[in-house]
Amino acid sequence: MTKLKGILLTEGMHGMISQVEGLAKALDLDFIHEKIELNNFWEMIPPKITPTQKFVFKNNIQNNFDIVISCGRKSVVPSIYLKQKFKNKIMNIHIQDPKVSLDNFDFIVAPEHDGLKGKNVLTTKGAIHYLRNSELSENENYLKSQINKEKAVTLIVGGPNKYYDYNDKTIDEIFLKIKDNFINKGYQLIFIPSMRTPQNVINKAANYFGQNQIIITNVDKKAYLSSLKLADHIVVTCDSTSMISEAAMTGKPIYVAQMPAIKNNKRFRKFFELFKSLNIIKDLENSVEEWNYEKLNETDKISSYIKEQLKNYDFS
Repeated sequence: MTKLKGILLTEGMHGMISQVEGLAKALDLDFIHEKIELNNFWEMIPPKITPTQKFVFKNNIQNNFDIVISCGRKSVVPSIYLKQKFKNKIMNIHIQDPKVSLDNFDFIVAPEHDGLKGKNVLTTKGAIHYLRNSELSENENYLKSQINKEKAVTLIVGGPNKYYDYNDKTIDEIFLKIKDNFINKGYQLIFIPSMRTPQNVINKAANYFGQNQIIITNVDKKAYLSSLKLADHIVVTCDSTSMISEAAMTGKPIYVAQMPAIKNNKRFRKFFELFKSLNIIKDLENSVEEWNYEKLNETDKISSYIKEQLKNYDFS
């Protein structure tokens, strides 16, 4: 049977790419990525009041696909435009709350903590993503030779956003907890930055933790996968629900390095409450515990449902 073709629309950020690609892989699509760029004026206008017209975005998207999977504010209008243009010849799926009428999409995939309701809304515990346990195993040896301690802790660092500002005092406090809780107790540190991690934070980590720790200084997917496999404990900064969701596929104890919020972070708090209730995460404080939980596999859950719906979908 010929594979269905997919086009993935995002703004190019890791969390978004992880989600759309994860779903595309789970649906076994032959897919391509399209980084959406809006024309200048429309960059600032919410999708709800943006016309669904071609002049809004710069991309020249050809009709050589069956399924559109979009994620992020900029991709909302292009996805709706394509659905209105090609109607039932394509299926469009949006990940996260599009902040427009849900009727514009065949399906919306949204985390429970968003509180989004609708007949075409599929809810998940945390974010879906592109990681698979087989990939972690395949990349285990990438960093393994650098491990010289019996235990390892992986610190995954995001970056500033409109909720968290990554000031020096906060980063110093997180680094001190890593040192006191883990390094001083015989753990090997694996420091993993993301695309959003400021260079000064990477430099600070290299200077603060010294040469005996593994400090990854650029975005390195193999190092990321290897670190998740090798870690006994995982610490993730609070600004990325995507990376916390990815870590939750391991079943390993996850500490969240909390930061003071610079604006109302209600959605983040609801996410943390849910993951704490599932025994997946604890806040990074001044002690280290061992605990277990059921590994999250939300991507497969969502894709299984959509695959069933595809059996009855008429692309005509």
